[in-house]
Order: sequence, then C-alpha cells, then structure tokens
Amino acid sequence: MRSTAPAPRVIAVVGPTAAGKSDLGVFLAQRLDGEVVNADSMQLYRGMDIGTAKLTDEERGGVPHRLLDIWDVTETASVAEYQRLARAEIDRLLAEGRTPVLVGGSGLYVRGAIDALEFPGTDPEVRARLEEELTVRGSGALHARLAAADPEAGRAILPSNGRRIVRALEVIEITGRPFTANLPGHDSVYDTVQIGVDVERPELDERIALRVDRMWEAGLVDEVRALEVQGLREGRTASRALGYQQVLSALAGECTETQAREETVRATKRFARRQDSWFRRDPRVHWLSGAVQDRAELPQRALALIERAVTA
Repeated sequence: MRSTAPAPRVIAVVGPTAAGKSDLGVFLAQRLDGEVVNADSMQLYRGMDIGTAKLTDEERGGVPHRLLDIWDVTETASVAEYQRLARAEIDRLLAEGRTPVLVGGSGLYVRGAIDALEFPGTDPEVRARLEEELTVRGSGALHARLAAADPEAGRAILPSNGRRIVRALEVIEITGRPFTANLPGHDSVYDTVQIGVDVERPELDERIALRVDRMWEAGLVDEVRALEVQGLREGRTASRALGYQQVLSALAGECTETQAREETVRATKRFARRQDSWFRRDPRVHWLSGAVQDRAELPQRALALIERAVTA
C-alpha cells in the first residue's frame, strides 16, 4: 500500500556497506511510487554481482533499479559521468511525478548526484606523470604525499586506490588547493531527504564478515575468474573493487584464497569506517538505527521521517 503523504523530490539512502540500505531503498520506492537510482560505484559494472551484493530480481520487488550494469569492467569510472547519468534519471522521474530513491554508499557519487558539485578539469600531462609515478613507486608512496598535502583526502581515500589518489593529486596541482577544498558546501540542487542507516561498529563488523563468507559460498572466485577473461585485471577502477582485487591476487598466485578472503574482510571493515566518517560530516543526514533489534521498525521509521520532512 502506497503512502498518501506527498513525497519529497529526492530521497537518498546512505551509510556504510552491509548496513541495510538496499532493502530500505526498495521499500521506500514501493511506498512512494518511485524507482531506485544506484549510487554504488561498483554496481555500475556489468557482471560484478556477487562481490558488490547486487540485489537479485526477486529482491528488487518489482522496483526498477537504474544505473546498474551500465559499464564494462575495462571502463574507468568517472564521477562527472555518473553525475550526468544520475541527474538524467532523477529529472526523468521528477518530470513523471515520481520519487527518485538514490541508494548507495559511494559518498562522492551521492554528492555528485544531488549537490551543486562541479568537477575540476584534467591535465593530460599532469595525469600521465602521476600515473607513471604510480606505476613506478606504488600507491602507498603517492597516498603519503596526498595525506601530507590534504589530510582529509588522505583519510577519505584508501591507500590502495591508486586511481583516486592520482586524481586527487592532479586536482591539487591544477587548482593549487587541497582536493577537499574543491568540494563546495552542502548545497543541494534538489529538495532532498537523506536517510543514514546506522549500525554500531561491532555488529557491522559481524555483518561484513558474514557477507564476505556468503560471497565466497555464492561463487565470487568463479565470478572474478570469468571477469578476468573480460579484462577485469586491466580495468583501472573495477580491478580495485573490494573482494575483486583480493581474488585477482589469489588467482595470480600472490596469496592463497583463504588469505584473500581474510583480507577482503579486513579491507571492507576499513572501508565501512571511511564511509561512515564521510556521511557523518554531512549535517543533512538523518540517522536511523539499522541494528538487528530495530531492523523490523526501520522501514516505517524512515517513512515517518520522510513524511515529517515533507509536511514540516
């Protein structure tokens, strides 16, 4: 049964991995005559299903999910391109009088979709020099430089994410300002209600470990093996995805599958902390408990929060 209360222009469901965002997004889209717009950078890639925890067709409950499976694994992700695609979907839904429900934990992608965010251009010479340095020295050395130049960016970007480190250093060199200084204030281009799904760290860590176990049982290694044939190892963005990066290392003989699995758990826990820290800095996010004891009430609490925000 759909709610009779008017819906806000855009709803964003955010928070760390394994918190329960996807199921909540489906519920809200069902109740508010909407569609889900994906804001998980790795779910944009075709074939990356198990390791990104994409919902199955059955789990989507008949709700259309946009911006899933649109890029080959060899394509380098671009937040600016995602912004263009996401806003096209949001604008289409708004023109139809329906509710866009943005769902995902990629903080910069969420902001790119809903905020007044413009991305500095690129300089091919600077980019090529930094990428060469990345190849020669490795991501750790470049991350140390980034952390010294822009501590906030150093905290937000994983030391293993060479592509994003290069981009941040490129922006710093081009603009002469810290990478994070190029992010504007929290100014939305749409009327938006952001809901953060909050799970305490011990419980979230348990969920992450269980999720990784289930991914392995569901055939993540075989999924990565098949994607490797399609060029995953050469994909600058997709090859760095959590789980995929570790399995690729195991397939190359650099570690055992058990070690890859354990490292995936550790890396995902670190990533979840970074996600949480990112969204906590946004004062517009309304946090609701997604803990196991509150999970049954979460959908109705979110719906009530949205209706209060609209009628306030």
